[in-house]
Amino acid sequence: MRENQLRTLWQQGGAALCAWLSIPSTFSAEIVAHAGFDCLTIDLQHGLIDYPNAVPMLQTISTTNATPLARVPWNDPGTIMKLLDAGCYGIICPMINNADEAAAFAAACRYPPAGIRSYGPKRAMLYAGDDYADAANATILAIAMIETADGLANVDEIAALPGIDALYIGPADLSLALGRSQRVDQTDPVMVEALDAILAAAKRHGKVAGLHTATPTYAAAMIEKGFQLVTVSTDAGFLETEARRVATAARGGSAAQGAKGPY
Repeated sequence: MRENQLRTLWQQGGAALCAWLSIPSTFSAEIVAHAGFDCLTIDLQHGLIDYPNAVPMLQTISTTNATPLARVPWNDPGTIMKLLDAGCYGIICPMINNADEAAAFAAACRYPPAGIRSYGPKRAMLYAGDDYADAANATILAIAMIETADGLANVDEIAALPGIDALYIGPADLSLALGRSQRVDQTDPVMVEALDAILAAAKRHGKVAGLHTATPTYAAAMIEKGFQLVTVSTDAGFLETEARRVATAARGGSAAQGAKGPY
């Protein structure tokens, strides 16, 4: 089976830089895939992408060494299995609140007896190899999003589950859940404490901690802090920020502000 280079990087103690795709386009996906990121996440939750868009985007990403991930809209086994069959090497699942939800998510990512995943990896075998079924359980990544007050309170029991490979923080939703101002690159002491608690729980249980960020500077600081999966902005954010910068500069103005919102 084709190596999951993201898993290998983590096993070696490295940190991965992730790009987030929210535009339903193979061309924009191809541009980002060739930019040098370790992995790309196709966002089917808040992006404009659905399954018929995601499959050709996965085919495009396959022309590079970037590891293909997807964020599903919800903790739905059918959607999870379908995206894995399409060739995703990891699933990011939103709004995981407790160990039961995390266990259901992990089970959907793995074949019996470790899970409940149904067999039918047609495109996944084209991408990964004919031995896919034998090696998929040890290769595919199940990444649980911690972005609610309940998720934060139960983060230790979520991180302790063998089927969960990583915790990924959604800082915007977590900010709202904790009654703080919604933003991505958080410096609010309440939020910093929450991020540190999730990172510490991941490390206690030998799991990877991930975080969505808005700027390269903040991303680099989070990698230095110990996060091993760090996303910087999105494809839409890259386009918006650069478009604003060029338009402002052409009119003689100073650098424009960054993209609005996390996605």
